[in-house]
Amino acid sequence: MIRTRLDQVLTGTPKPFRDGGEMSAIAKIATDRPLMLGFLGLEGNEVADPVHHGGPDKAVHLYPVEHYAYWRDRYPDVSVLDQPGAFGENFSSEQLTESELCLGDIFRVGEALIQCSHARQPCWKLNHHFGKPDVLKTVIKTAKSGSYFRVLEEGRVQAGDEMVQQDRPLPDWPLERLFSLIIAGQHKGQGAALRALSENPLLADTWRVRAARLADA
Repeated sequence: MIRTRLDQVLTGTPKPFRDGGEMSAIAKIATDRPLMLGFLGLEGNEVADPVHHGGPDKAVHLYPVEHYAYWRDRYPDVSVLDQPGAFGENFSSEQLTESELCLGDIFRVGEALIQCSHARQPCWKLNHHFGKPDVLKTVIKTAKSGSYFRVLEEGRVQAGDEMVQQDRPLPDWPLERLFSLIIAGQHKGQGAALRALSENPLLADTWRVRAARLADA
C-alpha cells in the first residue's frame, strides 16, 4: 500500500502564452489553503483549451517530485524547474512515479477520493514553456509523463494531507506500461492488450478510443 504526502497543491488560470493570442494555464501557483476538489477539478483552477484539457478524467494532474532532478540536470538553465508546477501539475508528491502508480489506483487525499485514469499525453506547450525544442520528445522517450486522476468523492484537500492508497484493481497496468503502448509507439503485436484496454471503464475515454484504434493498426 502506498502512503505518501501531498507536498503541494497548485492552481492556475489562462494567461497569454505566445504571440498570436495563444492562451495557456500551464503555469501553476502553489497555495497552502484548503481547496475544494470537485468532479471537474480544483477550486480556482481553469483550463484554456477545454477540448484537450479538463473534464472528469483530467480533474487532477499529478507530477512526481522525483522527476525534477532529472529535468534540472538536463536543463540547468530553465528557471521554471526551480519549484513544482513546471509541468502544469495540480498535485506534487513523492512515490507516485509511472512505475509505481497503476491505472485504477484509488487514493484518499484529505476529504476527497481520487482514482488514476491515465498518464499524461505531452504536448508542444511543454517545449514552449521550457524554451527547449525537445521536451515533448524526451517525455515520450523516458515516460516521465505524470498522471491524471478522476474524482470519486468530492472534498477539500490541502498541502500536507496524507495520500493513502485504498485499492489497486489493475496491478498489471503500471502507467509506464500503459504509456508505452498508447503514446510511445510500442503497440505492435499488442492487439489483445489494447483491445482489453479499449473495453476497460477505468481507462479515460479518450485513451480507450486510442487503444481501439491502435489495436487494429
